[in-house]
Formats: sequence, structure tokens, C-alpha cells
Amino acid sequence: MKRNNLIYLSLNWILVVALLSGCARIDDQYFQYPLNSYSSPDYNLESNWAALPAKADFADATPSYQFEDNQASARVDVFFIHPTTFRSKKEWNASMNKGFLNWTTDRTTIKHQASVFNGSCRIYAPRYRQATIQAYFSKTDRANKAFELAYNDVKAAFLKYLEVYNNGRPFILAGHSQGSSHLISLLMEFEETDVIKNQMVTAYIAGMPVFEDYFKHLTPCKNASETGCYNAWSTYLNGYFPADYYKGAVSTNPLNWKIDSDYASYDENKGGIVFRYKRKPKPNLVDAKNVDGVVWVKKPNYWMSKLIKIKNFHIADYNLFWVNIRENVAERIAAFEEEKAQQ
Repeated sequence: MKRNNLIYLSLNWILVVALLSGCARIDDQYFQYPLNSYSSPDYNLESNWAALPAKADFADATPSYQFEDNQASARVDVFFIHPTTFRSKKEWNASMNKGFLNWTTDRTTIKHQASVFNGSCRIYAPRYRQATIQAYFSKTDRANKAFELAYNDVKAAFLKYLEVYNNGRPFILAGHSQGSSHLISLLMEFEETDVIKNQMVTAYIAGMPVFEDYFKHLTPCKNASETGCYNAWSTYLNGYFPADYYKGAVSTNPLNWKIDSDYASYDENKGGIVFRYKRKPKPNLVDAKNVDGVVWVKKPNYWMSKLIKIKNFHIADYNLFWVNIRENVAERIAAFEEEKAQQ
């Protein structure tokens, strides 16, 4: 099944995990707690959401005075699925009540990634019993089950969003890393429903390989204004290729929003977020080009780049192109609304 193939790719994505954890493969005997050691989250509770439009949270942040949080007046929603922030060697899945884990999630991915949507969207970002990053190293089926448990939480949160919050509004789906894996599964399961066909503006699937045959009907966006389609990218240093299984994957250039190999220069980068979020995004930060299923960038145009030796820019899939993504969200929403007005 396609979803099993997706889990296989996730579990073998060792390069990304090595960057984030710096650990070798673990032995499953170290896991001391069963998969279902924590109860399913109740998404009626605000505490089980990292971001909601009606509460103050880190998705409300903006990097400088140039940008505004417009959630109060936004006509479109975004359902954002955060990446892995759980690194336990003892538990397969995270508790929803881990204070420091939630603190870390909020101040990293919610602030740096989910906030990119607050110029045009109301932001809904569920907490979920995410699989530990160590599960990527496991060779047993228990790791698959850990990811499936996490996905079931994401699915439950999405259904609650549709039931309680959506009220027929257009929405965007977005994720990163493990969050993107769950987003792919969500699109596989729901792509033929009316809610996806009629209300989804677009999807942003960053940090995981996506193949066109994952979906029966959904296709990759081919330009900056197309709607009802998805954008997918994974970022690496120019000249570096992570693994053979990326070949043939969909790759969207986050500077020109094309899926061909056209080069986008530094001049087309309208601003990326570097080490301090509150500083003005730096224009001309990186260039971008699609190559064999990934996005290649040259070293960032930033003084600290000379000190950075990494070839995998996974953790910066949103940050490097932050302003371009933010503006593209607005462009696709405008195109979607115009299309609906003409129907």
C-alpha cells in the first residue's frame, strides 16, 4: 500500500535524523513504555492545540515590524502539523502533557514555521503524540505503529477542526518532516472528499519526499498561483544528494514555485529568517534549483555561513524561504477566491 511505502521512507530517512539527533541506531529493548501508555487527546481542549486563532500563542509572532498578524481578519485557515521535537529513548510516543517538550515545540517550529501563515490565515496547529525521533532508527514494526498512533491523533485533530472550527471556510494544509508524513497520509485518506476538493486552497509539504503516485487525483502545483494542488520540497547544499529514494520525487522550488529545473537566483529570495527570529528577514539569503527530487541551495548569504559545514538544510526548509512562502500563501488565496467568485 502507498501508506506503507510512506512509512518505509520515513523509517529509512537516516540522514535527516542524524542531523537532528546525532545518535546511532538504538536497540528496541531500551523502550520501557508501551505504545498506548498515554490516552488519546481530547481536541475539545485548547491545551491540546499548540496554536488556535483565539488564544495568544507563538503562531502569532512576526519577525519584524514589516509583518502583521492578521488572523483576526483572515478569510482562510491553515491546519499546520509540526515536525518531530521528541527525542526519548524510552517512550515510543510523546505525552501531550510534557511541559518542556511543548515549550520547545512552541518556540521552535510554531514560532518559526507556523507563523509564516499568520499574514493570511487563521492558524490551527494540534499537539499530537508524536513518534520519538529514535523510532526512525528502529527495525521493528513497533516503530511503524508509533507513527500510525501519531497519525491517528493528527487525523482526529483534523476532523475536530472540520467539525468545530471550519464552518465551511477555505483552508490550507501544511507540515514539516514528521508532520509532512502525517499530512501525506491525511491527503491520501481524504483527497476524494468534498472538503478537499472544494475547500483546500493548497498544501505545503516540506521536508519529506513526495511522489505523484501517492495520490489518485491531487497533483503538484506548477506555478505560483495554481490552487487545489500541493507543493513539496526538501533542501540540501548544492552538489549534495541525500539518498536514491528521493529520485523521482516532486520538487517545488520555493522561490519561483515551479517544478522544473529553472534556476532561481539569490535576487529572487525576498527574505529568510536566520538565527534571531525578531530580526528583519534577510533578503537574497539563498538561491534554489530543483535537482533529482530535491532543492539545491548554495551556502546562505550570511556571515556565519562560513562556519557552517552541514549539507542538509532540513531544519531550515521554511526559514530559508520565509518571505517567499508568506507571499505565496497570499497569492494562492487570492487566486482561489477569484476562481470561486467566477463559478
